[in-house]
Amino acid sequence: MTRTTTHPTAARFRAVVEQRDLGALEELFTPDIRFYSPVKFTPFEGRPMVLGLFGVLLRTFEDFRYVGGYAGEAQTSADGTVAESDVLLFRTTVNGKEVHGIDLLHFDEEGRIKEFTVMVRPQSAVHALGQAVHAGLVEAGLVPAPQ
Repeated sequence: MTRTTTHPTAARFRAVVEQRDLGALEELFTPDIRFYSPVKFTPFEGRPMVLGLFGVLLRTFEDFRYVGGYAGEAQTSADGTVAESDVLLFRTTVNGKEVHGIDLLHFDEEGRIKEFTVMVRPQSAVHALGQAVHAGLVEAGLVPAPQ
């Protein structure tokens, strides 16, 4: 299946993120959502963890904005099934570093986001993002503080 228009959930997700409405994200994610980060090898798993992560991201990103998108389908990382998918292109700043990135969203049969992958560039932005997000996760009590 090839789509040329944005998936309704992707459009809603984009609006929710642009409005910084963390509470509205919950209904868009499956309970077992997997979030693949550019700074962590293993995914963040489950709605509570991913919602916590989004809370950190919304506090960390400065001047976040989506600048485009693509619709289609792609194979998921978790189980290899082909799912409706959208790519949302974004720009933001983290600790003075300009970040260019994409959000790859995979949808389940009910239209909820079941898998979410983020890719960013350049490498210095990945490093700045990793440090800022880790500090936010520690502050929020979502991961243990470094020893």
